[in-house]
Amino acid sequence: MNTPDSPLHRPRILSTWPVHDDVVQRLRALGDLDMHTGPEPLPADELARRIAAADALLGFMTDRVDAALLHQAPRLRVVAGALKGCDGYDVDACTAAGVWLTIVPDLLTEPTAELALGLAIGLGRHLREGDAQVRSGAFAGWRPTLYGHGLHGRTVAIVGMGRLGRAIAERLRGFGCRLLGVDAAAIPGAWHQGVTPMDLAGALAQADWVMLALPLTSGTRHLIDATALAAARAGALWVNVGRGSVVDEAAMADALASGQVGGYAADVFAFEDLALPQRPATIHPALRGHPATLFTPHLGSAVTEVRRAIEHRAVDNLAAALAGQVPPDAVNRPD
Repeated sequence: MNTPDSPLHRPRILSTWPVHDDVVQRLRALGDLDMHTGPEPLPADELARRIAAADALLGFMTDRVDAALLHQAPRLRVVAGALKGCDGYDVDACTAAGVWLTIVPDLLTEPTAELALGLAIGLGRHLREGDAQVRSGAFAGWRPTLYGHGLHGRTVAIVGMGRLGRAIAERLRGFGCRLLGVDAAAIPGAWHQGVTPMDLAGALAQADWVMLALPLTSGTRHLIDATALAAARAGALWVNVGRGSVVDEAAMADALASGQVGGYAADVFAFEDLALPQRPATIHPALRGHPATLFTPHLGSAVTEVRRAIEHRAVDNLAAALAGQVPPDAVNRPD
């Protein structure tokens, strides 16, 4: 009989987004591949229909994997996330359903740290406005305009001292910054030299720049709210490359309007946080319309060789689970 436990059974693998050709070849060697080709995420009902026959799911940030979806997938053995933060994936529900859940814990760190500095420089030095001026034809040579803020010698608070926060700190040391690290869960001795541990209030009161590198948890949602923004140094510039809902975007818009915040750059937004039922439907319009902002469309890991490596690592996890082994990057231990 051809069952999931039979040697005659060829696993069916569902990928919710297209992947690189060499990754496709690996997946097809492992089983029958059902790959969504976009250009938008699979609608919930279509995902439920297609996952019903799947033994493995290669998932991405746009997916929401919860108990209701898992109930539609009786054959599923592994959810291999091509991502680092799995807040859109219900770990407990996967465990209860007997499904491995895996992530890619470290390959996204370096490119996201690079982007954080790119956003900071772009925001502080008015690159968006300067580019628009040149493209408009109005640029007639040097003029004493668009004076901004640099990083050299400034005080920078890094909120979240995990892998990403430490990678940001490593890069900022080259700018001669005074670095303040905020992370109640971190072990200060594990931080890079030159980072001074400090509580959030103390760091925000001193910082010229604030870099947010936090995952989304019940304790970090809206950590940066109206109270935190009011207590921060007036005119500070903020960069968020962690999760959108760490920031109360309405409060940030108000702080920008009042001048309490000098500028806000972000690669992540609250509407993306699928695990939150009360998330906004879009980016706050006052943020999108404010001139002292700079945004990128979640490009933290959008480096071609990095994305290919992430996909391959996710397939490593998927292959191990299908072979009856413990996946190297498992975040649970199914019953």
